[in-house]
Amino acid sequence: MQKQIKRQLLFIGILAALLMPSTGFSQQIKMDANKMQLANQYYRSQDFEKAAVLYQEIYASSGSQHYFNLYLNCLIEMGDFEQAEKDIEKQLRKRNNDPYLYVQWGYLLKQQNLLEAATEKFDQAIQLVSNNKTDYIQLANAFLSRREYEFAQQTYQLGRNKLNNEAFHYELARVYLYQRNYELMFQEYLELLKEDDTNLGRVQSSMLTAFRMDVDNSLRDEFRTALLRRIQQNPNVIAYNHLLIWLLVQEKRFSQALRQSIALDKRIGEGDGQIDNLARVAAGNEGVDEAIRAYNYLIEKGTEGEFYEEAYSGKMQMLYRQFVDQPKEYRHSEILKDQFEEAFKVIGFTTETTPLVIDYAHFLAFYQNRVEEATELLYRHMKISDLGVLSRGRLKNELADIHVLKDDLWEAILLYSQIIDANKNNPLGDEIKLKKARLGYFMGNLSWAQAQLDVLKGSTSKLIANDALELSVFISNNIALDTTTAAMELFAKADLYSFRNQDSLAWLTLDSIENKYSYNSLLDDVYFRKAKTLIKQGDYGRSIDFLTKIKDEFAYDLLGDDAMFLLGEIYETQLNKDEQAAELFKEVLTRYPGSIYVEEARSRYRRLRAEVPVEEEAPLQFEPEIN
Repeated sequence: MQKQIKRQLLFIGILAALLMPSTGFSQQIKMDANKMQLANQYYRSQDFEKAAVLYQEIYASSGSQHYFNLYLNCLIEMGDFEQAEKDIEKQLRKRNNDPYLYVQWGYLLKQQNLLEAATEKFDQAIQLVSNNKTDYIQLANAFLSRREYEFAQQTYQLGRNKLNNEAFHYELARVYLYQRNYELMFQEYLELLKEDDTNLGRVQSSMLTAFRMDVDNSLRDEFRTALLRRIQQNPNVIAYNHLLIWLLVQEKRFSQALRQSIALDKRIGEGDGQIDNLARVAAGNEGVDEAIRAYNYLIEKGTEGEFYEEAYSGKMQMLYRQFVDQPKEYRHSEILKDQFEEAFKVIGFTTETTPLVIDYAHFLAFYQNRVEEATELLYRHMKISDLGVLSRGRLKNELADIHVLKDDLWEAILLYSQIIDANKNNPLGDEIKLKKARLGYFMGNLSWAQAQLDVLKGSTSKLIANDALELSVFISNNIALDTTTAAMELFAKADLYSFRNQDSLAWLTLDSIENKYSYNSLLDDVYFRKAKTLIKQGDYGRSIDFLTKIKDEFAYDLLGDDAMFLLGEIYETQLNKDEQAAELFKEVLTRYPGSIYVEEARSRYRRLRAEVPVEEEAPLQFEPEIN
């Protein structure tokens, strides 16, 4: 019995001994974390003397070079160069001539303007580096942390000479980026890709970083030229062709990207996925024509093609989008209806074709007045057994929209509520809440609508939150100063007519606001709505008149930048008057620096001021034909 008790006591003693260091270590970590936080606080407030004491203690316990750097920085800021040098020498004795410390010594000397002595220390650091990849990278990083880019370059070049199979292409490219030596940076990245095509994603990511640092938009052109030259010199490096296609997509030159993608597919095959992805990207960036051409290429491969049905569906969605975007006089609804019916004969009615079914139902109801046919189509599709909650919600949403078209607004509200209840944990829920709030606005229930919109300002979807904020601000701005909401209710009615594609009724309602409430704060909004209606009809001349009126008479109201940017778009894309468009985009930049259109206006202004306008899409210099 006594032996058993002794064993238990011994076990408890051992367990306590094991636990004690762990507890002490945990407390040490907590103390160091508190020290780091306090030291950083002193450093930020430029109390370098107090920060130095703490950084020295942290370095002593952690051995982290980062905190030794910060400690030296504090001494340098205090002007205590003598103590800094003593500490470096002390550490060198402990760490057996660590090259990293010579970098810090050189930096210290440079801060005292002892440039020749500093260079000697930097050279010593390079001479002391061990012959393994990790040490070369760590030494180069030490130079980079002190912005000694030339010595970082020398470090990697020495490593390239000393180590077999270690060219340091990626690392040198990064150094050349810091040095703004873009030509050598391009060559290193292209060599990296030549050696191993699995580095394609890495090179693309690095080039995006470089492009973001480009202030005059010239870097893309220089890179394209270097890449095309490489393609000519190394036609068998297929990764270069993939990189070129990626670059063209980044530049939104979808026509050229598609031509290159098709040529590459004909040469080596297996390009269907890339072409399908290109079609999607083009479709999302106003490249509808290019998307259709991409889908046609996939369709022409026949029913055995992996993307045949997907391409057929995608093409049909693009044809519908073309139809909607066209002025009414150019629309041929019967032709589009036949195309829809032919498409469904090929791809059928399945869960995958749900988005196309929704498009077709909307087309039937809103553009052909075949409301019952559209309703029947939606109900029939909702009977598919394996239809998901999200797809069912989107079908029901279209059904609700059709009820709004029929002026059965309470039924629409009921359907919207059902969708919201079934989609509380996905983005569709907030999307439909916004539609329900907007329907309340259409019905003239302005206070109720605004209350719903205010809740949606906190939506996780930035787009929904912004739309909710915009409509909420619009309502509050236009009812706050008036004792009556009559004008605002009329305006909401006009928006309801526009939603239903009843443009003539919307126009008459806007006319009545202009006639009855000529001094109302809504007047610029009336002009803007009329301009948008005319654009839908292809009447750009009259739309310019209304937008110019806003620009001249309501420049500092909320729609000033909207009107000016839209004017620029019309001059550029519809009237081919690049000079006028460029001036308008420039004016957006100067008069509305906080506008949401600033980035796009700057991009368009630069393109229009370039030697070759984007719309001409001049052939690429050195562009190879891939056969």
